[in-house]
Amino acid sequence: MLETDEKNRYQNSIMFPIGAPNDGFAQYFTGQSYLHLVSTEQVPIFNVTFEPGCRNNWHIHHAKSGGGQMLLCIGGRGWYQEEGKEAVELVPGKVVNIPANVKHWHGAASDSWMSHLAVEIGGEDTSNEWCEPVSDEEYGKLER
Repeated sequence: MLETDEKNRYQNSIMFPIGAPNDGFAQYFTGQSYLHLVSTEQVPIFNVTFEPGCRNNWHIHHAKSGGGQMLLCIGGRGWYQEEGKEAVELVPGKVVNIPANVKHWHGAASDSWMSHLAVEIGGEDTSNEWCEPVSDEEYGKLER
């Protein structure tokens, strides 16, 4: 019941629905995520919500030209990290532009829900490659 109360409280703090459990991509996440389709007009936009501690695997949005992804944090607190770089804290209003062919991951902080709009950028010969999970050790280094 406490988990449901926390989820409802968080839902009331953001403008888009949390959505349904992200079962179609669950194998690429550590923890529970949720997915809500915001729009398919012009560019696909999804609200992705992560429970505390949830994160996706390292992954790459491939494209011959164009492509990539934008993240617009709309609630909570989380992390975005590109391979070989320091992690960036995600808070409401933070926008991350992810070029095509860059290995990265994103997810919630261990003590906070986090939601971002994921905007898929069109391109030529686009595909998504899911890689290894973010280890508990590397994730744990980010927490303050």
